[in-house]
Amino acid sequence: MTYHTVIIGGGPAGLMAAVAAAQHGARVLIVDKGKKLGRKLAISGGGRCNVTNRMEQKELIEHIPGNGRFMHSPFSIFNNEDIIAFFENLGIELKEEDMGRMFPVNDKAMTVVQTLLQKIRELGVDTRLQTKVDSLTFEDGRVTGMKLDNGETLEAGSVIVATGGKSVPNTGSTGDGYPWAEAAGHTITELYPTEVPITSAASFIQEKTLQGLSLSNVALTVYTPKGKKIKTHRGDMIFTHFGISGPIVLRCSQYVVKALKKHETSTIPMGLSLYPDTNTETMFQSLAGTKKQDGAKAAKNALKHVAQERLLAFFLDHCSIPESKPLQDVSNDALRRLAQALTDFRFDVTGTLSIEDAFVTGGGISIKEIQPKRMESKITSGLFFCGEILDIHAYTGGFNITVAFSTGYTAGRAAAETAGADAFT
Repeated sequence: MTYHTVIIGGGPAGLMAAVAAAQHGARVLIVDKGKKLGRKLAISGGGRCNVTNRMEQKELIEHIPGNGRFMHSPFSIFNNEDIIAFFENLGIELKEEDMGRMFPVNDKAMTVVQTLLQKIRELGVDTRLQTKVDSLTFEDGRVTGMKLDNGETLEAGSVIVATGGKSVPNTGSTGDGYPWAEAAGHTITELYPTEVPITSAASFIQEKTLQGLSLSNVALTVYTPKGKKIKTHRGDMIFTHFGISGPIVLRCSQYVVKALKKHETSTIPMGLSLYPDTNTETMFQSLAGTKKQDGAKAAKNALKHVAQERLLAFFLDHCSIPESKPLQDVSNDALRRLAQALTDFRFDVTGTLSIEDAFVTGGGISIKEIQPKRMESKITSGLFFCGEILDIHAYTGGFNITVAFSTGYTAGRAAAETAGADAFT
């Protein structure tokens, strides 16, 4: 059987592409090398599936630091509100959580996966699992189908590549689509990990002094080697045995990767503020006030309100203030050092965990070579790309999946029109 549209990859982008293509009249086949579809979707949002984010579009695009402006066009066809309506129309009730994140009311990603799979079945989409694609086939500047690794050839009026990046490889994202894109004449920009924990060789990390300690509503800043601020994110984080992790760490990670490369250095300074709205001088005045009021108490007791016990002990040691010393006997110079540590504690980081350990892949198929309102290749007609294989990446919080669903739907719709008009009239 010849299909109007064959989609390679059954992740969020590929499944949404299948829905859109089938809804627009195409006979659709999904080819996936795994045993089941929707594996990445099933583990997204910590197994709860953060299906999108309800932010206004301008803000939404600001949360897509990797080529977010490109998304204006796909969003004009299928945006976050369309995603919400799509799932609600399928009978999945959604709820809004902090920062605009949208989840199914039952907190089960599997509900989203099963409902999507039910939808593609209803639309008559065929699927072939445990099927590996070896290469795409072309003729006269147009894609004609693909060759499978068993030697079989599949013909298609249009092909959508939705194979993902290189992150979370256990879901099948192992970079398979990049060579196919290159064979079709596309440029692959340098791949790097984003939304990934950060590593550090600082002694307090190596000695596991703060391992397992979580911080809320703090600020984390990435600096250049000369101390110029690159980026600050505010929220929650955790100290680990290799460095730091948590939401704001993941958001800072791409800036660490880029700064290390740009400045050709092995370490980059970061700054932690436990009090993002307080400067060092104001903090010193506050500590001096405590010294006046509770000076007779041991430093660790008089200052127990300023930080968690383990963190306070670490900072007191860092500032050479004995924990048992009466606060009134602590010099103002030492208190100034403590105020500095509480508001801007600097430490060096060495990089991040690997791209396989990252939540998202940075880099990919150059968006300059993609038609934004169609997701079609500008080089090879009938060939479409969507999702994480593209050089587009976002922060966690429902933004990457929004990009996947939006580009997937846009590609599916256009592919159905292309195949219908050009190959099957």
